[in-house]
Amino acid sequence: MSQVAVIGGGPAGLAAAEMMAQAGLSVTVYDAKPSLGRKFLMAGKSGLNLTNADAMPDVLAAYSDAAPWLAPIIDGFDNQAIVDWATGLGQDMFVGTTHRVFPRAMKASPLLRAWLARLEGLGVERRTRWRWTGWDGDALSFDTADGPQAVTCDAVVLGLGGASWARLGSDGAWGKTLSEAGVDLAAFAPANAGLSVAWSEHMFRLLGQPLKGVAWKAADYRSRGEAVLSKCGLEGGGIYSVSRGVREGAALYVDLLPDLSVDEVAKRLARPRGKMSFANHLRKSLKLDPLRLALAQEWGRPWPDDALAIARRLKKLAVRHDGLRPMDEAISTAGGVSAAALDAQLMLRARPGVFCAGEMLDWEAPTGGYLLTACLATGRHAGRGVVDWLARRAG
Repeated sequence: MSQVAVIGGGPAGLAAAEMMAQAGLSVTVYDAKPSLGRKFLMAGKSGLNLTNADAMPDVLAAYSDAAPWLAPIIDGFDNQAIVDWATGLGQDMFVGTTHRVFPRAMKASPLLRAWLARLEGLGVERRTRWRWTGWDGDALSFDTADGPQAVTCDAVVLGLGGASWARLGSDGAWGKTLSEAGVDLAAFAPANAGLSVAWSEHMFRLLGQPLKGVAWKAADYRSRGEAVLSKCGLEGGGIYSVSRGVREGAALYVDLLPDLSVDEVAKRLARPRGKMSFANHLRKSLKLDPLRLALAQEWGRPWPDDALAIARRLKKLAVRHDGLRPMDEAISTAGGVSAAALDAQLMLRARPGVFCAGEMLDWEAPTGGYLLTACLATGRHAGRGVVDWLARRAG
């Protein structure tokens, strides 16, 4: 029986392990942390968004420039297949109002427990607190609590994650090892990242509140999602969806009144305000809640004199910020192993028998179920690639 290794016990690595074990291979999963799936569990703390129920062309569009090479991989384990898989693990699934798909339990731990139990039943072994350090000839090298260890196997799947949330295991340290092995890598960069904002003092009382009913735009990236004011700046799906545009140097704008035209806003502002202050006139004529009003004052002053100019500013308010939050705080990362470094089965061209999956590959996508969809699909695809490659070698 062929012996295969999976390095990285996140969703991509576990998906590869499941595929290979079901094909009759002897699989061992190695992870540097004391337990598997730590980032997966963190993702499930606010509701485990496993996939998205949109039509597949719309799902694939979320992967932007990586969509052409990811498409056949995701088609092999698409959104419906993910729902069927999770249901098979005893999870009751539902589709939310924004087409995001969740387990009814709204957390990752029940699914992970059932998944690990299935893998155990398939004979998959685990080695935790084993940190991969590279190769010694053809052997895999690890640092362990019992000292350095070497493992030989017939093939390996790397599911080592990106370069954010290092405390959960995704530190990107593997990049140096693969680069030295001749693998083409794209530099890591934050994706789905918050924004650093130096708030003025009058905003402090509003920290922690959600900003709703606005639209964000950075170059071609747009969002109607929410954001939350934090001590460090802005967080939330609305910001994450446009963070790539910010990262690429585009100016960020917020439309505080996306359901009104510029002319309608100007018409309301042109009404006589009597003895009201300008701030009260904004609030009453436009029905601005305290948070949107505060942001208008934060980023809109000094105000122009005429209603039309004010309306244009409110509809395209420049967000003053200090860039994205540090990469380790980002939900995910761009960069990693380039598509050109891999064959169609996700095997490294520079290192035959070594396959890669998950966030360590050079793709990015917004939140909304797309991240886990690609991790699961690439993991299974790499696992299937190992099975096919070993069969060809044996034949």
